[in-house]
Amino acid sequence: MTINREKLVPRLRLWLEYNGKPVIGRGGAEILAAIDQNGSISGAADNLSVSYRFLWNYLEKMRARLGEPPVETFKGGFKGGGGARLTETGKILLEEYKNGEKLILAALGGKASLK
Repeated sequence: MTINREKLVPRLRLWLEYNGKPVIGRGGAEILAAIDQNGSISGAADNLSVSYRFLWNYLEKMRARLGEPPVETFKGGFKGGGGARLTETGKILLEEYKNGEKLILAALGGKASLK
């Protein structure tokens, strides 16, 4: 019996490092994308079904490794609540992660699955 080649699928993990230390992987990219989409950390936490504290700690770890924050928060004023947005660093991280995913999938003819 021979195995069915169609059922063989490469599985890969991608992460970006800065100065030799991991900064962002798939989960981090999902966090940044959710913050970008929701405009808040709490909204992103709800969207991803994780706690605000988990997200905040993840962002703090990223900030410590990069030396600058990937997200900036702002307080609300008279007309509304506060929120959060990606800094230029956060935008670069998200963009580079997405570019890395595209390169890997293209190189493998779209047959791979990234985790």
